[in-house]
Amino acid sequence: MMTHERHPVLTPAPGAPDVWPALRSRSRTRSLVPLLVVVLLVQMAAAMVSTAVQQTPTIDEPVYVGTAADYLHEHRLRFNPEHPPLGKLVIATGVALADPHVDPSFTGGQGRFGQHLLYKWGNDPWELMLWARLPVIALTLLFGLVVFAFARELAGPVGALVALALYAFSPDVIAHGSLATLDVPMAGFLLTSVWLLWRARRRPRLYLPLASVALGAALATKMSALAAFPVLLVLAAVSMWCASAGSADRRTRLLRAAGGAAVVALVAVAVVWASYLAVDPLLRWSPQQYVPVVRGRRGLLVELLPFPEAFRDGMRIQFALENRPWEGFLFGQVYTGSLWYYLPVALLVKTPLGMLALWAAGAVVVVAVRRLRPVAPYLLLPSAVLLAASMEGARDFGTRYALFLPMFLAVAAGCVLVLRWRWAPVLTAALVLFVAVSSVRTFPYYLPYSNEAFGGPSKTRLRLHDSNVDWGQDLGRLADRLRERYRSERVWLVYKGSGVPSYYGIDASDPLAVPRGAVRGLLVVSDSSVAKAKGRLAELIESSRPIDQVGHSITIYRR
Repeated sequence: MMTHERHPVLTPAPGAPDVWPALRSRSRTRSLVPLLVVVLLVQMAAAMVSTAVQQTPTIDEPVYVGTAADYLHEHRLRFNPEHPPLGKLVIATGVALADPHVDPSFTGGQGRFGQHLLYKWGNDPWELMLWARLPVIALTLLFGLVVFAFARELAGPVGALVALALYAFSPDVIAHGSLATLDVPMAGFLLTSVWLLWRARRRPRLYLPLASVALGAALATKMSALAAFPVLLVLAAVSMWCASAGSADRRTRLLRAAGGAAVVALVAVAVVWASYLAVDPLLRWSPQQYVPVVRGRRGLLVELLPFPEAFRDGMRIQFALENRPWEGFLFGQVYTGSLWYYLPVALLVKTPLGMLALWAAGAVVVVAVRRLRPVAPYLLLPSAVLLAASMEGARDFGTRYALFLPMFLAVAAGCVLVLRWRWAPVLTAALVLFVAVSSVRTFPYYLPYSNEAFGGPSKTRLRLHDSNVDWGQDLGRLADRLRERYRSERVWLVYKGSGVPSYYGIDASDPLAVPRGAVRGLLVVSDSSVAKAKGRLAELIESSRPIDQVGHSITIYRR
């Protein structure tokens, strides 16, 4: 005879607290977190893909896409030595799927090669650019998971959601994560390396090699990552020191710390070499541009770098670019050279107000809260060093040079919820909502974003220029606007970008090539050119009437 065993129903003892509601609430939170992660990343993906589909090539993209195509078809190192190959190899995965036609007999420079690839050899630039941008979009989404995972270890699942929300709604990250450029990949690889170094404090054998590979990937993407290289070596030593805390021998701990830093350095350098070997196993280097001679301390530094000759020549070109007298534009003033405060001011304009508040609060919390203090050097030191290096640079071209901040400081901001203050969750939620609304309102014009304190995207052109507002991305939108509203009008165009206006059906003349009196009809000027207009162009603009704006980056005047 079978009997059915009855399981007793557990009830709290008289006077004891009922823990079941809390457990059920915790279970619901666990099941809700993955859903919210998916929702945040899906909206970010939708924003980036929509932006990628609508934007024409920005100034830098044809060079990177052309170099990627050259890697695929010719397996040679000749274009764009000022950046290592890895980021362009990532772009090449999309270019390979587009399978564009390439003319192997082309002998011009990297800029013309990119333009010919897009417009001269029978390829569809819309399709090719979308495929080239998709791998960077995918990487940007993966870095969002790194932000979430890092913040979860520090502040739990709710703090991690705050960090991910700030990352996923960052206008700068969306804008540059949707382009076939190198800024987001470099910053994301650096964040990944720092996260893995943090984890190496407990499991160094697993995470230290992975952190080394991620650091090498950052170095193999953009040379500006070199500024963070010594910092991450120090952090590797700190992680190994902490991992050896059980050892009573101080000398052993020091040796392990030094050994950990050495491993990170060697593996990172090896990854850089591997990126060049992936393009050409024979490392044949035939530059298609002038490589300047660099002397003094910079020249000695270049000679001592343990990287391929192509990398070192790229460093020489970068140093030469730093010596050029670039023109900048900030709050209506045109200047020559660079301003040390340019980047902080640009970040103040182009970062959502709620995000700025949470960044500042997060930085204070990771320093002030004892439990979080060990992570402060990992989050704040690389950011501070990279920001200082960027502020010292000669090119005041945009906040894209500081894209590491929306990543590192998003993790720090998630730590705000560690505070036991009564109003902390409510204030944090309100600020995140403010960020989300501000970001969604600018869709799909993320490049020219400005926060509400500075008038929003339509006013960015009055304060900043170049990749902050107008990077050549709206040529297609201009073509549509001219067809819709000004079909029979004479068009005079001053366009700052890499696109070819005639391909998009824009029949325009150069207003600077004829007498001023002959310029009648529509004067169309990229806002970066408006910002720095002088001479003939300034006279034409001053004697014209603005009648329309395209994408907050191109102004249409009537004459």
